[in-house]
Amino acid sequence: MRNGEISHWMRSRGIAPGHVDPSRPQLSETLDADVCIVGAGFTGLWSAYHLKRLDPALRIVVLERETAGYGASGRNAGWLSPLVPGNRRVFSQSAGSDDAGVRLQRRMLEAVDEVLDIIRAESIDADAIRSGNVVVARNRAAMQRLRARLAGDRRWGYKDDEGVELSAAEVAERIRVNGAVGGLFYPVVGRIDPGGLVRGLAEVIERLGVDIREQSDVTAIEPGLARTARGLVRARAVLRCTEGYSVGIARDPRRIIPINSSIIVTDPLPQSTWDEIGWSGRELFSDAAHVFSYAQRTEDGRILIGGRGNPYRFRSGTGGAGSVDRATVESLVRRLHTMLPETRPHGIAHTWSGVLGVTRDWCASVRFDESSGLGHAQGYAGHGVTSAYLAAKTLAEAVLGQRSGDSALPWAGRQARNWEPEPIRWAGVHAMYRMFSFADWSEERSDAAKTSLFARLGSRLAGLHE
Repeated sequence: MRNGEISHWMRSRGIAPGHVDPSRPQLSETLDADVCIVGAGFTGLWSAYHLKRLDPALRIVVLERETAGYGASGRNAGWLSPLVPGNRRVFSQSAGSDDAGVRLQRRMLEAVDEVLDIIRAESIDADAIRSGNVVVARNRAAMQRLRARLAGDRRWGYKDDEGVELSAAEVAERIRVNGAVGGLFYPVVGRIDPGGLVRGLAEVIERLGVDIREQSDVTAIEPGLARTARGLVRARAVLRCTEGYSVGIARDPRRIIPINSSIIVTDPLPQSTWDEIGWSGRELFSDAAHVFSYAQRTEDGRILIGGRGNPYRFRSGTGGAGSVDRATVESLVRRLHTMLPETRPHGIAHTWSGVLGVTRDWCASVRFDESSGLGHAQGYAGHGVTSAYLAAKTLAEAVLGQRSGDSALPWAGRQARNWEPEPIRWAGVHAMYRMFSFADWSEERSDAAKTSLFARLGSRLAGLHE
């Protein structure tokens, strides 16, 4: 079993830690540009894409410490989901408008199709399909939460056919999940190979004239410039698009922390196993646990499943190339075998981890200051594939001075308060996840009819409750 080495997605494309692309040389001089973007993940690449589409004459330089897609963009589970990165009620309150959360939710739903359309139009090899998402409850309390979630989704902008309840039998018609008592189905969700999308998107923006410089570690961002050890870029606008990897260069590093998410992927499964499991629709699959898991059936016939595991490293560590501790791997394997026992005879091919950026109120933030020319988009809280596309569009419009459209979405200009200093931060994050884990154990052990008090308390402390 491979451990780390970025991810299965990147390895399948010949990308390993330290990868050097001769066509994207390290910055070793001073360049002048209209916009400098720090980070060649989804946010940075989409920002360049939207800027070029809005103004093709712009000179844009993207600086990347490693290689395009090295971070969360090349390591995630491949969910092109309309889940809002944060609390829709909080977005509405901070915007001073009751319908702000609804507007953001509707745009997230639309953005899924927009990304799929661009993938097709640009011929990006990302195995993209709109397969939908099956969310499964394995006890009565979880099913109660799913019904409340569906009611909330409709209150915040979902149409009736954009989310439907499933009986246990209807879940089994799609995926035969052990112990399922019911679930939900969201047809709008898309499945992708994120490594294919991030590498393909980098090639698209290069064809549009964007200059990508890899192995160029930015050491400082200042008004009008971004510095590396060997060169710098002078630009009217400098955009930090580094999400969970922001701690070393952000001017306010306690505004965002990296939360770890780990993934395992099986060996390719034989058709006989798929006949037992079902899953012929290739839906995205998740459960309704508090420490939830998420999965997909990959195009090459594997099952990928991920979860939080060890959620946070002291002092906001990011874990380098993504190795996963043994306990987390064992936990994910147990979860896979419990929900899909047909997978027990089959091996695990690869495991890796990545970090997602989380603000103190778990709500995304997109900011651009015209006076300094500095901007960022961050805090997707694990829902970054679609969010990065739309947040980057918000950021691009703000850079170009637009005052309507996506630049007016309620994440624009907002700022969460700082996270607590260490060791309070480490203790608080781990305590919250321990509360959620205990709640899951308690509910599953007793087939509880109501959500655990520990989970309700943890949710309120984190600001997740709507």
